Amino acid sequence: MTTVLAASLALTPGVSTLSTTNSTSPVEGTQHSAVTVIETFRAATGTGSGAVTYDPKSVPLGSHVEVRERTSDRGTWFELRLEGVQAERTFGAHVHRKPCGTDPATSGGHYQNVTDPVQPSVDPAYANKRNEAWLDLTTDAHGRARSQTSVRWWVRAGEARSVVVHEHATDTRPGHAGTAGARLACVNVSFL
Repeated sequence: MTTVLAASLALTPGVSTLSTTNSTSPVEGTQHSAVTVIETFRAATGTGSGAVTYDPKSVPLGSHVEVRERTSDRGTWFELRLEGVQAERTFGAHVHRKPCGTDPATSGGHYQNVTDPVQPSVDPAYANKRNEAWLDLTTDAHGRARSQTSVRWWVRAGEARSVVVHEHATDTRPGHAGTAGARLACVNVSFL
């Protein structure tokens, strides 16, 4: 037997949509869920909901972001879409532990399935695309881009609160693993 619980709002910028589906699953106690956040980037003037830009040249005021998360028995799928940002550029992007704020550092470090005891984490044993959610993307001539990733784990409740867009692609070298330069923008997401 399947039970479906859903709460949703219109899919317009500035509105977060939350759909949660609870169902009988081959994996005891697995909750299936889906989260979609669609926002317009604005100036970083406070904390809370929304999306903020710290670098309006790279991520202009009024550009758009969409983040999706979906869980299943096999793990979690993430998607990031940007529109109206700097054209023909590669950005790093990661799920972060804390919400966005006026200071780019407010969003904390990357969410890790297995947390590195040494923070900030730059050890490739922990800072890698299997243990973190990396969503690097390259924009087209119109400033649009889309990326997605899947991992074989679920986000722990309340421990992942945002997606941060960084200045360049994510580094994988020891001592630099997981780094992607300055934090250019941030969108708040309540991952399930």
